Amino acid sequence: MWQGSNGSKLTNIIKILVLPIFTISSLWACSAPQNNTAPLSNDLIVGAAKLEEYLPLLEGQQVGLVVNQTSVVGSTHLVDTLLARGVKVVKIFSPEHGFRGDAPDGETVKDGIDIKTQLPLVSLYGKVKKPTPEQLEGVDIIIFDIQDVGARFYTFISTMHYVMEACAENDKSIIILDRPNPNGHYVAGPVREEEQKSFVGYHPIPIVHGLTIGELAQMINGEGWLAGELTTNVTVIDVDGYDHKTRYSLPVKPSPNLPNDLAINLYPSLCLFEGTKISVGRGTTYPFQVIGYPDSTFGDFNFTPISIPNMSKYPPHENQECYGVDFREEDIDQQFTLKYLLEFYSKADFKDEFFNNYINRLVGYSNFVDQVRSGMTEQEITATWQADIKAYKKIRKKYLLYPDFE
Repeated sequence: MWQGSNGSKLTNIIKILVLPIFTISSLWACSAPQNNTAPLSNDLIVGAAKLEEYLPLLEGQQVGLVVNQTSVVGSTHLVDTLLARGVKVVKIFSPEHGFRGDAPDGETVKDGIDIKTQLPLVSLYGKVKKPTPEQLEGVDIIIFDIQDVGARFYTFISTMHYVMEACAENDKSIIILDRPNPNGHYVAGPVREEEQKSFVGYHPIPIVHGLTIGELAQMINGEGWLAGELTTNVTVIDVDGYDHKTRYSLPVKPSPNLPNDLAINLYPSLCLFEGTKISVGRGTTYPFQVIGYPDSTFGDFNFTPISIPNMSKYPPHENQECYGVDFREEDIDQQFTLKYLLEFYSKADFKDEFFNNYINRLVGYSNFVDQVRSGMTEQEITATWQADIKAYKKIRKKYLLYPDFE
């Protein structure tokens, strides 16, 4: 467990000997993603499963939860687990895709009442992204338990930042229940420039940051990234049996369009296509496992995006036959690369319109398009990032809670 408090950047990892037996094997009871070839640790215990460690912190407290469909203890949702233990849960805060993880990409999440628990649902993916003082009234402590995939533009880490900031501003404590990072075994990609700060790039970190959410929370606090350089009272419940050297397969798909391990591994590379005219397979049952465009120049494989409820309502090139590449037979061990983007750009006869205005926010710096258009190779482009990556890795090491891959 890592703890910090206002005005303090003390790191303290506490291990306890008596733990409930919730292992990764029991988590696999929950609709595991397909394409599992990564090794698993039989004794991995996620933060949410270490109840004896954080339940005492909740005694006499009114608790708010920032959770979604990945927030499970064994085969049971964290909300149900805590309610069964007599915890006074008073409010649920919903990130992108909603509390149940069934809101399509880009769709605003609305406030409401959870049908099962009758708890109020407060949206953090709409007009409000940071909990307001009014929304935090009646809440003493916040628990954040959401599975990340280790990419800078995955919005759940931006939500965590806003929640930490709101807690700092309103004198609330926050508990981060840590989980493994499926892309946590390496660091890659450009470090985000300040000018490109956005909800899909809120931190000055590489595209593949190599941190768990607990480690990132520690970095946010320690580097003074909250507004006004505030620090918040954070407790991180760490993962037993985890390290950054071993690959892990997630027990529950982390969002509607990342259905399996291959999609999760390809996501850091293929998400850059969302800054182009190219489809990444939204509107199919295999998103982030294919790429294509309505032109046979781009490949022999074809697919037709359609509107799919709870996944992608309005996919790019809806009802148009797209041609491109199918990655579903590829090795599961995919790491970040510009290769696919550069290959598709070279084939396009619409180079002036290939990129859209979203690309700078995704890649994180402003002259990437110029680099591509000038004909720079992947090796030449990535060489321009190395000084920033080296500096980031030095900072990263200060906040690691687990053995590193290097």
